[in-house]
Amino acid sequence: MAGPPRLTLGNVSFAAADGADGQEQGQETRTVRGTLPAGSPDYVYVPVEVPSGVREIRVAYTYDRPSVPAGAQGNALDIGIFDERGTDLGGRGFRGWSGGARTEFFVRADKATPGYVPGPVREGTWHVALGPYTVAPQGLSYELTITLTYGEPGETPTPTPTTTYPPSRAKGRGRAWYRGDCHLHSWYSDGRRTPAEIAALARAAGLDFINTSDHNTYASHAHWATEAGEDLLILLGEEVTTRNGHVVALGTDPGTFVDWRYRARDNRFGHYARQIRQAGGLVVPAHPHATCVGCGWKFGFGFGFEFGAADAVEVWNGPWTPDDEVTLAEWDNTLVAAVGDSRGWLPAMGNSDAHRDPDVVGLPQTVVLADDLTREAIQEGIRAGRSYVAESQNVSLSFTATASGRGELAGIGGRLEVSADSEVTVRLEVTGAPRCTARLITDQGVLLTSDVLPVTGAGVVEWRTTAAYAAYVRAEVRHETAAGPVPGAMAAFTNPIFLGRWRRGG
Repeated sequence: MAGPPRLTLGNVSFAAADGADGQEQGQETRTVRGTLPAGSPDYVYVPVEVPSGVREIRVAYTYDRPSVPAGAQGNALDIGIFDERGTDLGGRGFRGWSGGARTEFFVRADKATPGYVPGPVREGTWHVALGPYTVAPQGLSYELTITLTYGEPGETPTPTPTTTYPPSRAKGRGRAWYRGDCHLHSWYSDGRRTPAEIAALARAAGLDFINTSDHNTYASHAHWATEAGEDLLILLGEEVTTRNGHVVALGTDPGTFVDWRYRARDNRFGHYARQIRQAGGLVVPAHPHATCVGCGWKFGFGFGFEFGAADAVEVWNGPWTPDDEVTLAEWDNTLVAAVGDSRGWLPAMGNSDAHRDPDVVGLPQTVVLADDLTREAIQEGIRAGRSYVAESQNVSLSFTATASGRGELAGIGGRLEVSADSEVTVRLEVTGAPRCTARLITDQGVLLTSDVLPVTGAGVVEWRTTAAYAAYVRAEVRHETAAGPVPGAMAAFTNPIFLGRWRRGG
């Protein structure tokens, strides 16, 4: 599949191993220098002619970081590599990506730098991929140093699902509420924690499941098996980091690679969304209103299985900030479209996006009602919206709507099918949120605000309404606010409960 506009530079050639000019102790090195102007393509490829008999390819790079005028972007250059199978979209030749997290990497049969994929260094044209993330007005000057080491190739490890990847189930509690964090970064991309460190922090945070989501690589997948256990389900995925937004591929098959080298205007996201689902994963746009360059979500959301649709959206990312507030409002505005339409709606979730200290794993965490602690059951619960988001394991919510006098009940993510004028009792129970305030939100906005919860953090809020008055209702628990009408930071929020009957055939 051809990609968006790209730039391929001139070839870097190496002599044969025997008697090569500059070869020392079975090595050859070439240095390449260049300057990329402002407005360069998103990806620039440097072809490297790799002869036979190469054991290892190693690449190091530097680039200049000049001063720039106020308001202008400085230089930032990402890097990765594709092997002799090529650079076409789809990634047959993908061998690794480290973004801007590393200044050098290597690939050989038996081992590779974290973020890169071990395997044979075969003869042919490889490509070092440069990603000029931002370019200063005066341009970006770079230097690549490429070193080939000759010798016996070594053995390539052969992953097997039963011995190399985490199992798709853990010891659950049957149908229960399970806590998870599905957006985490290890040292296999730009994180600073090992899988073992992340797993230990997940257990300390009271999590039942996590999802690996390193940027633009699946290289970590084979390194999580030893960290899983009966108490922790580890799902595998990727944060697909495009120039028009990021998406978490949540719970894909082991070894799944999802390409990222396109923008919204290239009309390719639908293809890769389907690929994520075909690999057993969920499509979850991440931090849609984050302020970093290229982080804003431009692909649209869709519903259900529409072209390019999302399965859920990450409304809360890390500590609560103004961009989360904007995402929450945008997400809430979409809910009314599902009020009388059985085609579906877009559930919300929250994740930590933790990279390194002091990032807190499990701040926030998505709490999912699932039939068991398995990959499929957790995904089904997320997709159905049977979940709420909490700042820590200390906060728990129970949220229901009951048809008065009839006993019919719906929980988070459900629908209470009652006539328009039937009385409904909405009940929120909160624990672990001292000095917080609970709010009930409908399609009209905030319709009930509780008194401040006591220092015990426990409280109950009840409200009576009808489906005619409230098409849906959801709950928020907020910390005390410092000034005026500005709402406090979030402690927890739920997905909605819809009230009223579906419009059949609508």
